[in-house]
Amino acid sequence: MINDFSILPYLVKKRAKASPFRHARLTPQVRCVKIVPLKLEYRKYYMKTIIQSIKGTRDFYPEEKALHTWLLSKIRAVSQSFGYQEYEGPYLERIDLYAAKSGEELVKEQAFVFPDRGGDLITLRPELTPTLARMVAQKQNELAFPLRWWSFGPFWRYERPQKGRTREFFQWNIDLIGANSPESDAEMLSICATFFKQVGLGPEKVRILVNNRHLMEDQLSGLGIDAAERKKVFHIIDRRDKLSPESWESYALESGLTANQLNGVKTLLADEELWQKSPELVRVFNVLQAVGLAEYVRYSAGIIRGLDYYTGLVFEAVDQDGGRAILGGGHYDNLVSDVGGEQVPAVGFAMGDVMISLVLQKYGCTPALNVCPAQVLVTVFDESRLAGSYELAAKLRAEGINAAVYPDAVKLPKQFKYADRVGIRLAVVVGPDEEAAGQATLKDLAGHAQETLPINALAPKIRELIG
Repeated sequence: MINDFSILPYLVKKRAKASPFRHARLTPQVRCVKIVPLKLEYRKYYMKTIIQSIKGTRDFYPEEKALHTWLLSKIRAVSQSFGYQEYEGPYLERIDLYAAKSGEELVKEQAFVFPDRGGDLITLRPELTPTLARMVAQKQNELAFPLRWWSFGPFWRYERPQKGRTREFFQWNIDLIGANSPESDAEMLSICATFFKQVGLGPEKVRILVNNRHLMEDQLSGLGIDAAERKKVFHIIDRRDKLSPESWESYALESGLTANQLNGVKTLLADEELWQKSPELVRVFNVLQAVGLAEYVRYSAGIIRGLDYYTGLVFEAVDQDGGRAILGGGHYDNLVSDVGGEQVPAVGFAMGDVMISLVLQKYGCTPALNVCPAQVLVTVFDESRLAGSYELAAKLRAEGINAAVYPDAVKLPKQFKYADRVGIRLAVVVGPDEEAAGQATLKDLAGHAQETLPINALAPKIRELIG
C-alpha cells in the first residue's frame, strides 16, 4: 500500500496501462485524473541504484584500455632497446619493508595498511623499489650484476584524488643495479629522454631536471648545516614547489633554519651553474651530449626528491607548460642493505601512467587506435546458417584472420550497423546463393564496395584490404 504520495514522481490514473508505476498496489482511494510532476529531489527513490567504483580508482573501458596497452608497448620497446629484463613483485608486502626507508609520509599517510588474519600489518604496495631491493637481497649471490630490470604494474596510495593523481595507478619502474658510475646514472636519464622522443614529446614540451645530493650536502655544509640537519633541509627544499614563497620561508624558519642559512639556501637554489662544481654531474652531462640527448636535461638545485633512500643523482621530468612532474628517480646505495642484503649501488626511476597519459593527450601525441581487434565480422544470413557462420569464422582464424561472428540471426542491416559501431571494417555474408556456389560476399563497410569470391580466396583478400 502506498501512503506517502509525496514521493511519487507522478500521480497517475489507476487504469493507465502505460504507467511506470503500474506495478504498485494502489488503494481504492487513489483515483487521480491529473499528472503532477514531482520535485527532482524525490525522483532518486525510483531510480535504480548502481554500485559505484571505489574513490580514486578507474574503469578501463576498451577505448581507455587500448591507450593503456599502447603506452605499455612503448615502455616495453624502450626498456628492451636498452637491454632491460622484465620482472614483477607481489602486490602485497609487509609494511615493515617500507618503514625501513621509504619515508614517514608514505608509510603513515599514503599506504593502504591492514592486519591479516595472523595479526601482521600488510600493505597494498605503494611503490616498487623496496620490493626490488628485497628481491635482490634474497638472491644476491645468484644474480649476475649489473642487473637491468623493468616492470609495469598497479600500485596504491591513499591520496586525495585530483587531476593527474589517483589512489590506484600503474607505474613503470626501471632500475640499473650494481653499477656505481656517473655514466650509469646518465644511462637512466637517456632512457627517460628516449621514451619521450619515441612518444613524440620533444624537449620543448618536457624537460628532465637533475641534481646531486652529494653536491647539495657539500653546499649545505658550507652554510654551517651539519650532517644531522641535512635530511631536514632536504625536506624543506622538496616542499618549496608545494607552498607559496612566503609560506615556504615561514616553514623553513619554523623548521630550524636561521635567517642567514635560509638566504644561503635560496642563493643555492637560484644558481643554475652549480652543477659544474660536481664532477659526477659533469660526467653525466658529457655522456648525454655524446648520445645526443642533452637537450632534454637541465640542472635544477631545487630537485631533491622526498624519498629518504636517494644518495646521489636525483631527477624529475616535468611538463614545460605547467611544471607538473611526470616521473622521478635517482641513485640509491643503501636500500638493498637496509632490507638485509649486502650493499649494492643502484639507479632507477618510476613513471605513473596517469600523468603521462594526460601530457600525451594534451600535446596530441596519442595515436588513433583501433579498439576492436576483429578484422572481419562473419554475419548470419538466417537461423539455419548459424553453425555455418561459426565454421567459416574458425577457418578464417586458422589462416590468421581475427574474425567475430554476429551471435543472432537478425536482419543484415542491423549486423552491418553493429560492425560499423564497433570499428569492424569488413563483413562476410554467406546466403543461399553463395553457399551453393562455395562462395562468400565480402563487404567493405567503409568504402561501400563488395566482392563475391570463393571461400578459399577470402582470407588472402581480407589481408590485402587491411594491409
